[in-house]
Amino acid sequence: MKTATTNFKRFGSVAAIAIAGTMLFSACAANEDAPAGESESTLSGTLDGAGASSQGSAQEAWVAAFQTENPDVTINYEPSGSGAGREAFLSGGVSFAGSDSALSDDEIAGEFASCVPDSGYVEVPAYISPIAVIFNVEGVDELNLDAATLAGIFKGTITTWDDAAIAALNEDATLPSAPITAVHRADDSGTTKNFADYLNKVAPQVWDAAPADPFPYAGGEAAQGTTGVVDAVTNGTNTIGYADASKAGDLGVAAIKVGEEFVNYTPEAAAAVVAESPLVEGREATDLAIKLDRLTTDPSHYPLVLVSYIIACQEYTDAEQGPLVKAYAQYLTSEDGQAEAADAAGAAPLSADLSTKVATALESIK
Repeated sequence: MKTATTNFKRFGSVAAIAIAGTMLFSACAANEDAPAGESESTLSGTLDGAGASSQGSAQEAWVAAFQTENPDVTINYEPSGSGAGREAFLSGGVSFAGSDSALSDDEIAGEFASCVPDSGYVEVPAYISPIAVIFNVEGVDELNLDAATLAGIFKGTITTWDDAAIAALNEDATLPSAPITAVHRADDSGTTKNFADYLNKVAPQVWDAAPADPFPYAGGEAAQGTTGVVDAVTNGTNTIGYADASKAGDLGVAAIKVGEEFVNYTPEAAAAVVAESPLVEGREATDLAIKLDRLTTDPSHYPLVLVSYIIACQEYTDAEQGPLVKAYAQYLTSEDGQAEAADAAGAAPLSADLSTKVATALESIK
């Protein structure tokens, strides 16, 4: 039995500018369209962020909407990948990071260059989304995969589409006798870490590498960023990859086995997993990192899900950045901001309980 797959919407009204060869989403262009005199905002200045490419569509929508209400603010977001975003934030290159991976213990123990020493940091969920297993296989419109088979495909132990393990899960499909091209992220990616965490938890006998931002195994095809993976799967032959569901487009999307059923992603099924997962123990009150429950057998849940965070300082060495970061983070985690992400990227909204905790943590920014 399958649940229906949600069609994710596209959002393209925000302008993008190229900086250092990477696309940056900027609120500058929205300034030209905002009617003069309609905003009562007193905020002004430029805010730079970087990180998770999974947040790309949502960030475009957030930036555009925030700019409309705050026409004297310019926000740039570089979708450079979670690892690069955290590195840029830790080194002081940007004022906030978007990351599909929570800060590691080593990162927390280090220095935050933009933060006032000993002032602390904030890490809050902002974007909840399924990870789609995308495929482009000749003659195949629907594909069922369990965790062990999916792990074997990306580890490289299952190498052809008519392998017995795949055929057993897809009795009605005509699978080609062709090599599998499994596409993974080339950059340090929180999407990779979430994908690997799911496989390691559900199929540890196959996926024996510890979850991490770098892809752990040799082989397959590497592509840069979410867009790179989607392009490689789209333009390749008999390909499969993983990406934030907002970018799946018209590609085939595999159903994954949860309990005894094969389940397609929906925002609701992804949100159900997050709502029932605990916070990581031993963190500060302003750190709301979530330990996702990948082992659910409830077919109303979709455990191949990512939670993407906003990481910021509690107090900035540049005092002008604090009010901007606080206001922007409060907006994108608000009911209106979450609705924008749902419309733009099909994201699942934060639960009421999590929203309350997020609001409390963000109040500490100054």
